[in-house]
Amino acid sequence: MPTFAIEYRYDHQAAARAAVRPEHRAFLRALLETGSLIASGPFDGDTGALLLARAESEDAAAELFDADPFQRAGLVAERTIRAWEPVLHCWED
Repeated sequence: MPTFAIEYRYDHQAAARAAVRPEHRAFLRALLETGSLIASGPFDGDTGALLLARAESEDAAAELFDADPFQRAGLVAERTIRAWEPVLHCWED
């Protein structure tokens, strides 16, 4: 299944993100448990995050992350999704 790099860029709504973060992390944990999410984590300084995911297509990846509580609450100022071809990695295919 194709792998995608999803980058979130945050805006100035740090307090709102902090309030929604537990729901956001529960959402990501569920994706991890189903195998859709490979890894995720914030960039230094609360400026955004990088998520690595598996999906059938870019549209499917977008649909998957449209359900993210951060996205639904309008806390992601910009999101990019790009196909990514891992050559060396430490996870199972």
